[in-house]
Amino acid sequence: MCLYDSFNRKIDYLRISITDRCNYRCRYCINTQVVEFIPYEKILRYEEIIDFVKFVVPYGIEKIKITGGEPLVRKGIIDFIKKIALIRGIKDLSMTTNGFYLEEFAEKLYNAGLRRINVSLDTLDYDKYKEITLNGDLNKVLKGIEKAIKVGFNPIKINSVIDDKTTIYEIENLEKYCYNNGLQLRFIKRMDLKHGLFSKVINGEGGNCATCNRLRLTSDGYLMPCLFNDIRINIREHPYSYCLDFVLKNKPLKGTFNQVIKSFNSIGG
Repeated sequence: MCLYDSFNRKIDYLRISITDRCNYRCRYCINTQVVEFIPYEKILRYEEIIDFVKFVVPYGIEKIKITGGEPLVRKGIIDFIKKIALIRGIKDLSMTTNGFYLEEFAEKLYNAGLRRINVSLDTLDYDKYKEITLNGDLNKVLKGIEKAIKVGFNPIKINSVIDDKTTIYEIENLEKYCYNNGLQLRFIKRMDLKHGLFSKVINGEGGNCATCNRLRLTSDGYLMPCLFNDIRINIREHPYSYCLDFVLKNKPLKGTFNQVIKSFNSIGG
């Protein structure tokens, strides 16, 4: 079976945010002035996520990406990945992480069935990395990437957010590091949900509205057809079939802006 939206785009990709919590406070992701996390009782239980995934996969969802916040801060993540990986019909299961816990979790994640990861890494300058993440540990992240390579993750994609403060020197260093380690580097221009600022991912597929094949499930249960749009429906409040039909019919031709979600940590970017 295949899913198509009203513009005849084939929809086969679901991004799932399992938590809005993160051990980092990257300025482009979380509003550092006022951090208001979703109450725990509103966060989807693992069982609810698995139940929804089991429903949508037979309809044509083949690609699943686990995001956050930072997914590795949520307890029980390994057992959750094992259960997701066992769902028949999923052809691509991946995760986006900031890499801080990757050295500890890489082998466990691989053994659980995860085969592909994206690591957020905006610079190789130790001082700037601390500034961007508010005291993140670059050395720990690099060790995590090294461990992920060793256990067999392939491909490993590096997501690097760039803006007008990013220097050519930083870009060249990232390119050299990725080339030397067999990593796939993608540059993402800094986005803004409220003002609708986004562009196509350099060396990637994201941000190209004309070929968008994805739906999103937020950590508090809202199914969304587009990151840069306010359209959403809660899977706890309606039958799954109704939710799926709703987002397919209402997926916009292109993104505009999002006034409902204030920061990326609850939806995964």
